Amino acid sequence: MSMNRRTLLAAGFAAPFARAHAQAAWAPNRPIRFIVPFVAGGSTDVAARIIADRMGETLGQPVVVENRGGSGGNIGGDIVAKAPPDGHTILMGVTGLLSTNRHIYRQMPFDPDRDLAPVSMAYTADMAIVVTNGLPVRTLAEFVALAKANPGKYSFGSSGHGASTHTAAELFRLAAGIDMVHVPYRGSGAAMNDLVAGNIEMMLVQIAGAAGNIRANQIRALAATGPRRHALIPDVPSIAEAGYPQAEATSWGCVMVPAGTPAPVVLRLSQSVQDAVAHPPVAQRLERAGVDGAASSPEQLAAFIRSEGEKWGRVVREAGIRVE
Repeated sequence: MSMNRRTLLAAGFAAPFARAHAQAAWAPNRPIRFIVPFVAGGSTDVAARIIADRMGETLGQPVVVENRGGSGGNIGGDIVAKAPPDGHTILMGVTGLLSTNRHIYRQMPFDPDRDLAPVSMAYTADMAIVVTNGLPVRTLAEFVALAKANPGKYSFGSSGHGASTHTAAELFRLAAGIDMVHVPYRGSGAAMNDLVAGNIEMMLVQIAGAAGNIRANQIRALAATGPRRHALIPDVPSIAEAGYPQAEATSWGCVMVPAGTPAPVVLRLSQSVQDAVAHPPVAQRLERAGVDGAASSPEQLAAFIRSEGEKWGRVVREAGIRVE
C-alpha cells in the first residue's frame, strides 16, 4: 500500500467522518498531552506543533506538545501506551516506531498493535538520496557503479539505528545490490554535517531538511525517493526515474492513542486531525515545513501500518538490522 500526498485525505472517508460528527459528543475537559517521541526541532516535532495548534482550536482545550525522545521513539511510545485511555494523551507515531522497531529491537517496552490504537494519518515526507560533493558522480547510476566497483569502501549515514533514514537507505542498497557501511548518528543534523565535510559519502534525508544544503551546492541530490519529483528540488529525478522504483520510500507521521480509548473519543480526535490538515493555513505551514498533510479514518490507518510493517520487516530481515 502506498501513501501519496493527501491520498487518504481525499479517498473515501467523508462518510466515516460524517458518522463521526454525529456520534462525537466527547470533548476534552483539560489540556491534551501530545507526545512527540523525538527531540525538538525535527520535522516530526514541527509538524506536530502545527497540527496541535489547530486541534486545540477545534477541541476547545490546548494541545500541548511534549518531546520525549530516546530508544528510536520507544520511550515516547511507551508513555502513551501506558497512559489512561481517556483521550487526554496522544502520540505522534512515525514509520520507525510503529512499523520497524518491532522487527529491530529484541525487547520492546510495549506492543504497538496491542497497546496503541490508530486515530488518523497526519503527514507524509519525501526523502532524497544525497552524496558528498567529493564523489565523482552526477547521477544515481554513476553512484551505483562506483559503489559496486568499491564494495565496502563507502559509508552512508542515518539519523539513528533503525530510523526511517536508515531503513530507507537499506532498501535502496538492497535494490541496487551495493555493499556500504552504515554510520548511525544522533539525528540527521549531525549526519548532514559529516556528509558536507566528506566524512561519509551518502545518506537519505528528508528533503525539507536537505533542500538548503542542496541549493547551496554543499551536497548533491541524486534522486527523490517519493512517488514523483519534489517541488523543493524539481530538477532531481524521482527514484523510479533514476531506475529503482522498488526503492520508493516515504516517511510519515500519524496520531495514536492508548488502546481501549472509547470509540467516540477516537472519532472526535480523528475528526480534529482531519480538520487540521485540511485547514488551508495549516496545510500551507506544513508545506513550508517540507511535509504534506494527510489524514485517514482509524481503519485506513490500521491497514496502512500493517502494510508498512510487512514492507519494512522484509527490509530489516534482508539487511540484518538488529538493536540489542
